[in-house]
Amino acid sequence: MFRGNHPAKVEESGRLKLPVPFKQLLDAANITDLYVTTEDGVRAQIWPLDEWKKIEARLKKHSVGNVAVKKYLDMTGYHGQEVKMDAQGRFVLSQILRSKTKLEGDLAVIGRITHLEVVNRALFEQDLAVKVPTKDDLEAVDAILSAESEA
Repeated sequence: MFRGNHPAKVEESGRLKLPVPFKQLLDAANITDLYVTTEDGVRAQIWPLDEWKKIEARLKKHSVGNVAVKKYLDMTGYHGQEVKMDAQGRFVLSQILRSKTKLEGDLAVIGRITHLEVVNRALFEQDLAVKVPTKDDLEAVDAILSAESEA
């Protein structure tokens, strides 16, 4: 399970070295094959390839005639790429993905339970400053957690 934020840098060549805590989780699960993409053009996502294949299998049932699914697959497919992480936890982010998501210099690699998100740290911090969770947001999360604990 991926959680927390660990800073990283992307090299000029586009190579990213995963922060050690995240690499250790992947190593423990014997995972080196990843799918790297973006859903929104702002945040890159790093998925264990097997997890991404589960998403594809679920979407396959709805891909014919569903405009929302087509848009999603267009975005994630156009910017996506299968990569193999090396023994040091490194892999190359494609130029098209780096350009779209502004991944350069200082990055934040954030755990999202089943996958990782990679964002431009300065832009993300600006976004966080204006998108503070509201009372309604926190109540909605609390309702989800309460419903899950009752089930």
